[in-house]
Amino acid sequence: MSEVKVNKISPRSGTDVTLGDASDTFTVPTGAGLTVTDEVKTNKISPATGVAFTLGDSGDTFTIPSGATLDNLGTATGFASIAWQSVVTGSTLTAVAGRGYPINTTSNTCTITLPGSASVGDQIIFVDYARNWGTNKIIIDSNGLNYQGEDDTYTVEYDTSGQTLNIVYADATKGWIPLDDDASADEPVAPPTQKAIFAYGDTGSVTAVSNLVNSSGVVASDVTGVGTARRRLASASYGGDKAIFAYGTTGSNVSVSNLVNNSGVVATDTTGVGTARRQLAGAEYGTDTAICAYGYTSGRVSMSNLISNSGVVATDVTGVGTARRNLAAAGYGTDKAIFAYGDGSAVSMSNLVNSSGVIGSDVTGVGTAREVPSAATYGTDKAIFGYGSGYTSITNLVNSSGVVGTDVTGVGTACGDRGASNYGGDKAIFGFGVGAAGVLSETNLVTNLGVVGTDVTGVGTARNGVGAAGYSYSA
Repeated sequence: MSEVKVNKISPRSGTDVTLGDASDTFTVPTGAGLTVTDEVKTNKISPATGVAFTLGDSGDTFTIPSGATLDNLGTATGFASIAWQSVVTGSTLTAVAGRGYPINTTSNTCTITLPGSASVGDQIIFVDYARNWGTNKIIIDSNGLNYQGEDDTYTVEYDTSGQTLNIVYADATKGWIPLDDDASADEPVAPPTQKAIFAYGDTGSVTAVSNLVNSSGVVASDVTGVGTARRRLASASYGGDKAIFAYGTTGSNVSVSNLVNNSGVVATDTTGVGTARRQLAGAEYGTDTAICAYGYTSGRVSMSNLISNSGVVATDVTGVGTARRNLAAAGYGTDKAIFAYGDGSAVSMSNLVNSSGVIGSDVTGVGTAREVPSAATYGTDKAIFGYGSGYTSITNLVNSSGVVGTDVTGVGTACGDRGASNYGGDKAIFGFGVGAAGVLSETNLVTNLGVVGTDVTGVGTARNGVGAAGYSYSA
């Protein structure tokens, strides 16, 4: 074998050098090194002997440039796909895909902003470092991307101590989804509505006039009525940010409904479904659906009608609980509802509605028995019943488990047959009604702690038998 020893090989012309011919083999002996200080281009790297080869030495770094793709068609072992970070103690965190974060919420909650763009398979892990999420939760901001199929207006919170949240980006439709989705994983909760609407009622004759309420609880002047003028109807939010008015009486019972869009515009009549009746109540349940129940046809009934997240009223469901009229209803617990009080010679019983819209049996009443009270959600997951027959201003708070509290001394003019709705995200408003001096247009605001404020001078046409509901995610 011949041997050539040189310190340098340079091209005779141009900038390219060719070593050998097709099918030639160049061997670098054991113990020798081959150093390339610039770029090596090759279609394949194979081990010289055996079935394994080593890239670099301990401490070396191999960088895959932005825009390049590393395809694994076999089995990858030994890779640290999640880069764990130092413990996070702050109130905010901007998360990066491919990282794991121990979150210590001993001193505060932590709002976590996910990446504003993501690729399929991106993964992030969050761990309850101090097992304290049950006291101080984490809040996920999906930063414009979907989370479990819902857009980033939805609230995503995790509040179970000792929880680990392992999320992966699936696609634009579902967005980020929990890879480890067990019983402790929280579901997105629809954001609360910010505005409210009062509509319809009785001024001495039935009316279809409406009044919008802004996110500060200020009632606007009358809007010319749309739809059949009537009173003693049901109303509720549906679809997350819209509202519906349904049933009622013109002097005769009707089953028409009127949808309200997320700008507060009332639509024309929709032909009714279900038994025409009056003096029933309605509430939102399941985050974006609603239910109307009880009322009076030619006698007291306990039937119900579910309303889809598109505002479609379903056929009658056989009633559960004591048939009655002149009751009130509100959402509680973020996805459930409660009907309470009413006229069966004035009662104080309640019936809970689960997140599927199923009404439970009677619960022994708490608080003063009365009819024509009003009710609304407050604090995002609690409810308040207030006012009622005999012209009273007492209230009863309902906790997030649906338990009705004892009477709270009334504030404001004693009256009944009012409308009530949530507004401003976590507050409520009672409005209009009838008292000893006749029909009213005043309102009473309720804080996010369930405290009722004093009378606010009324705006709009005084009336009773009015409906009210929340609408709009925007303040």
